[in-house]
Amino acid sequence: MLEGLPPNNAAHVLRVTLDEARARAVADLMVESFEPAEAASTAFETETPWPGGGGKAWAVEVYFGFEPDEEVLRELVAAAAGKDAAARVEFGRTEKQDWVANALAGLKPVRAGRFLIHGAHDRDKVGASDIGIEIEAGLAFGTGHHGTTRGCLLHLDRLLKRRRPRRVLDVGCGAGVLAIAAARVLRTKVWLGDIDPVAVQVAIANATLNGARAWAKALISRGVEDRALREGAPYDLVFANILAKPLRLLAPSLAKVMSGDGEAIVSGLLLADVPGVLAAWRAQGFYLRDRIDLDGWASLRLGR
Repeated sequence: MLEGLPPNNAAHVLRVTLDEARARAVADLMVESFEPAEAASTAFETETPWPGGGGKAWAVEVYFGFEPDEEVLRELVAAAAGKDAAARVEFGRTEKQDWVANALAGLKPVRAGRFLIHGAHDRDKVGASDIGIEIEAGLAFGTGHHGTTRGCLLHLDRLLKRRRPRRVLDVGCGAGVLAIAAARVLRTKVWLGDIDPVAVQVAIANATLNGARAWAKALISRGVEDRALREGAPYDLVFANILAKPLRLLAPSLAKVMSGDGEAIVSGLLLADVPGVLAAWRAQGFYLRDRIDLDGWASLRLGR
């Protein structure tokens, strides 16, 4: 599991070793608690058995672009995994390239329906009937190993069994996994937008790597503020794998650029966030068509 943007000159790191369930809970809470460009979180299996039994120990590493408040971070770890976990936390300094190397060590192929997200080292795992998407752990959110990205891909896989959208938009595209998946299957133009220029660069590079560059138009944009994204409307399918607050705030502007029978696949939601996000979209005339919950995160498919 790997999510977040490695902050520029990230030199501060939090480390803690736990069982798998608590490691995932800590990594998820860290992602939810900080802006994407402030912190990056990774959780991966080690070769060391967990003392309490039940498999191997998992390492959590959270990287910061600023010197964090250690007391506050211990409180967050305690909230996610208990006081004993907070007592195990260690803080240190590191180099940015260590973040990438450690993250790569924990990445394994992840399946979401017909889609298989993998690194270069697992190209041989892609079967003849799979749609392989090669994504390396690097400078942008969204490798497919998080419940939010995987949930969105599962929604896409289900949707494609009954319709083929002609115009697709990915808001907050991160590494571009969702847009690349849509472009690979539909062979149609897909617009991508993200507020972070590094994410846009990485999305373009990943689209090129996956043979989808001809269909991917990536722009720096907050929501659909960029004129080119609005001119690409109406969209039959909109992805927004971001966070609860921006999903609520962007509902009106995203609804305006969607076609009459358009659908939105949204995620980045803790389970408790779902009612508020649904209320915001219902106010725009949308209703819940499908829901997938994975690893404590919800992914929703919305239609008019």
